[in-house]
Amino acid sequence: MNTEKRRLVAFNAHLLTAADSYRSAGIAVYVMNLLRHLADVPDGLEYRVLLGDKGLAVENFDLPVIFSRVPTTRPEVRILWEQGRLPWLLRQLDADLLHAPAFVGPLLSSCPQVITVHDLSFLRHPKFFRRGNRLYLQTFTGIACRRAAAVIAVSNFTASEVRTLLRVPAERVHTIYHGVDPRFRPLPPKEVATFRRAMQLPERFVLYLGTLEPRKNLPQLVRAFARLRDPDLHLVLAGGRGWLYEQVYAEVERLGLSARVHLPGFVAAEAQALWYNAAEAFAYISHYEGFGLPVVEALACGVPTLAAARTSLPEAAGDGALLVAPDDEAAIADGLQRLLTDTALREALRQRGLAHAARFSWSETARQTAALYRQVLATS
Repeated sequence: MNTEKRRLVAFNAHLLTAADSYRSAGIAVYVMNLLRHLADVPDGLEYRVLLGDKGLAVENFDLPVIFSRVPTTRPEVRILWEQGRLPWLLRQLDADLLHAPAFVGPLLSSCPQVITVHDLSFLRHPKFFRRGNRLYLQTFTGIACRRAAAVIAVSNFTASEVRTLLRVPAERVHTIYHGVDPRFRPLPPKEVATFRRAMQLPERFVLYLGTLEPRKNLPQLVRAFARLRDPDLHLVLAGGRGWLYEQVYAEVERLGLSARVHLPGFVAAEAQALWYNAAEAFAYISHYEGFGLPVVEALACGVPTLAAARTSLPEAAGDGALLVAPDDEAAIADGLQRLLTDTALREALRQRGLAHAARFSWSETARQTAALYRQVLATS
C-alpha cells in the first residue's frame, strides 16, 4: 500500500471579491483563472483555497475552500489576516507550500512560499499610487520575494524588474505568462450588431478597457483622439474607477469631447468579448505594465490594436499590434489614424494578432505553475 503523504498547497485567494468593481479585474482575473485550471492538472497535489468574501461563486473552481471569519475584503483587515492569522492557519493545515499570488506573503511561515509579482510600478512610478498602498507594497514585497522559495513573474520584463529592483537571485525567478480565456474570439457580426444596438454604442469607436487610473495614461489617449477631428468617430473608455479617475473626466470636459467620449463604467467579464468585437480599434498606451492582458484579449478577438512600445507591452503584443511611444501624443494620434484607415495594415495585424494570442492559455499557465510547485516541494 502506498502511504506517501500527499503534498498540500495552500493558495491565498483573499484578494478575490464578488463585487463588480476594478478590484475584480487585473490580479483577480489571474487568481480566478489559475484556480479554475489548477483543478485539472494531474499533479498529485492537494489544495486548500483560502478566501475571505463568502459571496464568491466558489463553484467556478473545483478545489476545497476555507473561508475566513473576518471581513478581509477590507484591505487593512486582509493585511492583518495575512501577517497574523495566516501563519497559524498554515501550521494547522500542515501545509507544505503557500502560493501568495499578489506580491506579498506572510513574513512568518511554517512552509516555503511561491509569490507572484505582477509588476513593480509602485517602485518605478510611486506617484501613481495612494500613499498607504504604495508604502505597504514597497515595504513588504522585496522582503517577501527575497525570502520566497520561488517568484513567478508574469512576463520576461517583470522577471528582469524582480531581479534588478528586488535583488532576487535569477535562479528563483520564473516567467509564467497569463492566459486568455476561450471566450475572447471573433464573434458573429450579427451578435455584435445586436449588442451594439442594445448598449446604444456608436457605429465607429476606439475602445480602451481597463481600470481608470493614472498609470493607464488615459488623458494622453483623450488628447491624441482629439487630434483626429473625425466627428463620426467616438472613444469608449470602459472600466471600473480606480484612484484619481477624475483626471480623465476633466480632460474630456476641457477638450469639449463629452459627446464623443463615453465612460460606461465597469464591464462584467461575460460582456468583455462583445465590447472588443464591437470596437473598430483598441488602444492601450499605459505608462507601465507587468504583462498587459487586455492587449492579448483584444488580439484574440481580432481587433486592430495600438499599444505602448514600453515595459511588458511588446511581449503581450508580439507582432500583432502597432506600437507607439506612450508619451508622444502626435505618434499616438498617427497610430490611431493608421489603424482606422489602412485596410491592408488592419488585416495584417488581425491575422498576426490572432496567431500571437493563440499562444496564451490559462491551462498552460496552470500547468507551468503546478510544475513549479512540484519543483519547490522536491527541494524543500
